[in-house]
Amino acid sequence: MKAKLVDEERDFTEHFDELRKRILIAMYFFVAALFIGFFLSKPLINQMQNAPWTENIQMHAFQVTDPLKIYLVVIIIIAFIIILPVILYQLWAFIAPGLYEKERKVTLLYIPIAMVLMLIGMAFSYFIVVPYIIQFTFELSLEMGIETTIGINEYFGFLFRTVLPFGVIFQLPVVVLFLTQLGIITPMFLKQNRKYAYFIMFVLVALIAPPDFMTHLLLTVPMIILYEISIYVSKVGYRRYLKAEQQLLEDELK
Repeated sequence: MKAKLVDEERDFTEHFDELRKRILIAMYFFVAALFIGFFLSKPLINQMQNAPWTENIQMHAFQVTDPLKIYLVVIIIIAFIIILPVILYQLWAFIAPGLYEKERKVTLLYIPIAMVLMLIGMAFSYFIVVPYIIQFTFELSLEMGIETTIGINEYFGFLFRTVLPFGVIFQLPVVVLFLTQLGIITPMFLKQNRKYAYFIMFVLVALIAPPDFMTHLLLTVPMIILYEISIYVSKVGYRRYLKAEQQLLEDELK
């Protein structure tokens, strides 16, 4: 009994050391990416300030530290996006010893797919969702006789709250496939909870979008499509999971 406890403690220590190693590697890359973000942040901020939909918008800083705050936040966001493949790879490397050889190869492919989906989601939000929301709200202000004064901090805060979540939302198929192949979720679970998922989507859209039907439709439809794609992807992953479990059972019986 004592020997078993010692072995379990050793296994825990080894896993903890491995996790710490992976986190430290990601942190080293993050620090290096901050220097890259330092050079890219000003051109990116300038582009966002002078986007086509900001032509008639005059931005103001209501606090002395607003420009500095935006500058630092953009640097951090750039650094995080740059090292996201590193973070995903370190996560993969941490769990890879517990996967079969085929599963390791398949899950390793998730990294570039996740990056592409994130960039597509952010681009969709920035070039389609953001202009539409700004146009709608400014037209509403004109109809109500309200002169809109935009704070630079509020404008960039709106961009971050709108663009970044879509980068995360577009990861849904990859996350679902990953969790399915680990046996954590099933396509049956996704189907049974479809109505709850749709409700969460409607709530999320209501929080980030103005209250008009077209905007809600513009945001909700891609989410629903992604969820349905995730169900299909989960079916593929679940078949692989069942085959792997069957193979494991056959190996144990030999």
